[in-house]
Amino acid sequence: MIANPNEIPITDNHIHIDPLNGHGPVKTAKLFYNAGGRVMIIPNKPSWSSGSEFNFKEGMDLGIKYVEEINQSTGVKAFPICGVHPAEYSRLLRAGRSFDESYDLMTKALDYGAYLVNENKTIAIGEIGRPHYEVSEEELKYQNLIMKYGMELAKDVQCPVQLHTESATEDEFREFALLADEVGLKREKVIKHFSGAYINEDENFGLTPSLIASKDVIKKAIKKGNNFLMETDFLDDKTRPGAVLGPKTVPKRTLDFIRKGILTEEDAFQIHERNVQRVYNIEI
Repeated sequence: MIANPNEIPITDNHIHIDPLNGHGPVKTAKLFYNAGGRVMIIPNKPSWSSGSEFNFKEGMDLGIKYVEEINQSTGVKAFPICGVHPAEYSRLLRAGRSFDESYDLMTKALDYGAYLVNENKTIAIGEIGRPHYEVSEEELKYQNLIMKYGMELAKDVQCPVQLHTESATEDEFREFALLADEVGLKREKVIKHFSGAYINEDENFGLTPSLIASKDVIKKAIKKGNNFLMETDFLDDKTRPGAVLGPKTVPKRTLDFIRKGILTEEDAFQIHERNVQRVYNIEI
């Protein structure tokens, strides 16, 4: 049986590439493609993954390079997004930097991310946000300031942001929506990466949820509608194979759910094509 016979542009909205610690760009993309995947949105990995801790510019440039390799060598259409993971700030503090010095390093890195958008080398700023683990009140204050700064940059260069945060409930969605309003960024341009099934506007307050593509989450979401994106958050790390979900998951889940009548083909085109094109302002 041919995977994806109707050529639905199945999109993984958050999938990582790591040639040093994992499969790397071409092998990962081929695994994705052969399962029926067609489009990958790829955020750069944290700086320590490339062996150059805190060299944020290099990490972003490498992310773009990996996307170029995928587009040149596979049938997948890949798009890079560039940002600075909030865990970088925590590591800067642990390395002995002050709160203010760490903030300055993070915001300068985000300036470079915005520059890449302006130069049409990337399509969004991300992942940015705040830790999914507990931190001190002082650190959380600065993490929130960095997140706000990234959203301000996104407003200035007219692009979306992908947010990495703690597991978000309606309260967090409301908080991020109000922050978007404060900086003048359209709510739908704020993408909550690793989201649960918060797809109704009274749950997500107009933000764009990018759902982790587990069976239970997608089943729960599709009962409400198709206003969401899908992702694996694949880490491409051989020490953690298949984490968070494997690169085949989004296409296999989509096609399996179509066969079982859980998703319609119309749903699939809405999720993987029209929603992606609207949020990122791209053609796929």
